[in-house]
Amino acid sequence: MDKKHIVVLTGAGISAESGISTFRDSDGLWEQHRVEDVATPEGYYRNPELVLDFYNQRRHQLATVEPNEAHRQLVRLEEQYLVDIITQNVDNLHERAGSSRVLHLHGELTKARGERDTNTIIDIGYNDIKLGQLAPDGTQLRPHIVWFGEAVPNIEPAAELCTQADIFIVVGTSMNVYPAAGLIHYVPRQAECYVVDPKEVPVSRNVHYFKERATTGVSAIVEKLMQ
Repeated sequence: MDKKHIVVLTGAGISAESGISTFRDSDGLWEQHRVEDVATPEGYYRNPELVLDFYNQRRHQLATVEPNEAHRQLVRLEEQYLVDIITQNVDNLHERAGSSRVLHLHGELTKARGERDTNTIIDIGYNDIKLGQLAPDGTQLRPHIVWFGEAVPNIEPAAELCTQADIFIVVGTSMNVYPAAGLIHYVPRQAECYVVDPKEVPVSRNVHYFKERATTGVSAIVEKLMQ
């Protein structure tokens, strides 16, 4: 018998319990920086050194944290289901926990690319990007991150995955950031939907709510689905 298909959409709330800070929790500041200064093309061109250093620090931090129980529980689902994770996060905690199919909507912290060529992606691990370090296209190497105001290349593959979902799970995202928040509209009407978030999340369909932290809520859903 074919395995049922679970599609999971994760946001900053799933990584928060690993110690990765989210900028939405503190007046639009991210690690004491204005988001406009460190997460927009304008901020980058205004002060590339500040932006490169900001993501170097994020990379150093990522090297010191571990996947939490929510990441690990999602891996368990692969024993019985086909599982695709669509994440808004730029960390690699899903992969490190052992999830085999992860689609990053907003780029990846451990990768870099040039300012022009968006297709040649370089794996840099936890290393710094320095001003003057060039990509294969001859431009300054920059983080492989989708900043506010930039196109989200993986949104179409993500929408296609959502159309195939038998079960859809949303974890740790406010469902306020588009285009990611619109993905739920691609999920078939008959699919079971679960939402894990301590705060009420605006979703325009019937869902099973788990108003809890990611680790607690995901564990409860996985327990139910594995029975």
